[in-house]
Amino acid sequence: MLDELRARYERDAPHAPFITSFTNIVFGDGSPTARLMFIGEAPGEQEDLSGVPFVGRAGQLLERMINAMGLQRKDVYIANVLKVRPPNNATPTIEESKASAPYLYEQIDIVAPEAIVTLGLPASRTILATEESMGRLRGLWSSFRAPSGLEVPVMPTYHPAYLLRAYTTENRAKVWSDLLKVVERLGLPLPKRSAGE
Repeated sequence: MLDELRARYERDAPHAPFITSFTNIVFGDGSPTARLMFIGEAPGEQEDLSGVPFVGRAGQLLERMINAMGLQRKDVYIANVLKVRPPNNATPTIEESKASAPYLYEQIDIVAPEAIVTLGLPASRTILATEESMGRLRGLWSSFRAPSGLEVPVMPTYHPAYLLRAYTTENRAKVWSDLLKVVERLGLPLPKRSAGE
């Protein structure tokens, strides 16, 4: 079903009015039956070249975060709001996000995760249909209703790229606190170490 959705995305090309210069569509990666889904904002340079989300420096940090939760990358599903790289890694505009959002919502419906972690403000706002700041959103459970009516708990947290720019003990502790809430929600064994160590 994810393959069918990707094929429809490629036919529809909702990015075409906004983004015309890119190498690969970066649709999603991981288990199509994952209990946990991570959603970022848009592919970067490395993702554009490989066609796989979160493979650059931010992706390496995300993988460490996933491992610290006691999971492997192959256990989760990873996607972005935008499926192609915006020029100069620009933050997705509201118009770009709105054009691509229906495909992301269908991805969520197909995977049917038990929880979603939104990484950064653009992803959090797209999933939660809110204008709130990241400071107000992160660390608090919210809910996403998929097109089918499926409701999924959502934990917004900082994007790994932001963490790399502001790699403070305080920020790392905040993200780890957010991830621990997800671990508890999913009933996973409590990890013995913190993310980013």
